[in-house]
Amino acid sequence: MKAAPFDYLLAQDLDEALSMIDEHGPDAKLIAGGQSLVPMMAMRLARPQWLVDINRLAELKHIELTQEHALIGAGVRQRDLELHAQLHQHVPLLKDALAWVGHLQTRNRGTIGGSLVYADPSAELPLSALILNAKIHLQSKASGARAVEAEDFFLGPMFTAIADNECLHSIEWPIWSGPHIGVAFEETSIRKGDFAMASAACQIQLEPSGVIKRVSFGVGGVDGTPRVFPQLAMQMVGQKFTDLAMQDIAHAAIQTCDPSSDMHASSAYRKHLAQVLLCRVTQQAAQMALGHASSSQH
Repeated sequence: MKAAPFDYLLAQDLDEALSMIDEHGPDAKLIAGGQSLVPMMAMRLARPQWLVDINRLAELKHIELTQEHALIGAGVRQRDLELHAQLHQHVPLLKDALAWVGHLQTRNRGTIGGSLVYADPSAELPLSALILNAKIHLQSKASGARAVEAEDFFLGPMFTAIADNECLHSIEWPIWSGPHIGVAFEETSIRKGDFAMASAACQIQLEPSGVIKRVSFGVGGVDGTPRVFPQLAMQMVGQKFTDLAMQDIAHAAIQTCDPSSDMHASSAYRKHLAQVLLCRVTQQAAQMALGHASSSQH
């Protein structure tokens, strides 16, 4: 299929882009990398009357690192993040997650903001944002700037808290401080580069004795949004990490998920797969935190 007819607008700066979407409202869509929007337009799942091109906006392409957070502009290419060595040291989970995103060709064009805005339940970056409780910074012409926690941003399949007249400006990724931090990300898909049937991710900080100081973990592809489990994570803090205890936690977590069945996998299979992956990533992250192994690689 081909996209429905539309008019094209090229924004010269962020203020102009905000004016354009404020004027055209829900009939306008912002486009930067286009790796999510263009396929949806081709299948006529999205039919914007106006495309506002923000690809050239320098205001959306910054990467700023402090001791407490990494502030990444929404227009930064996924591949640029993948190659940013200093960022990997501060937010290592992003490196692991990006290795699973699509193909090299899509990461060359796709932006970090686009992946978050289109919020596919199986996408890797929304799950990472929830694991780290990232803060999403939005801007509009009418209301100015506002920030939304990741847990409040993802509302349903491809449905977020962003308004029609808002642009995702940047994402604030918290940086965990201190030693003995481990991360891992894994997923299973029909083919390499496809969206995951299920995925799992974990970031953990341990005492040298193996006692859990801090942990966050979650799964994707098994509900309308990626899922994290802060209450279960809190139960683990102060306890020594063991594979057996994690199996019980993973089982409890996955029982709260309600995946659908489709031509690729049944609901029961997705739950089983997610539980296996969740056990695996927490084990890998714990091993990395204690220096026994490196994080999982694509």
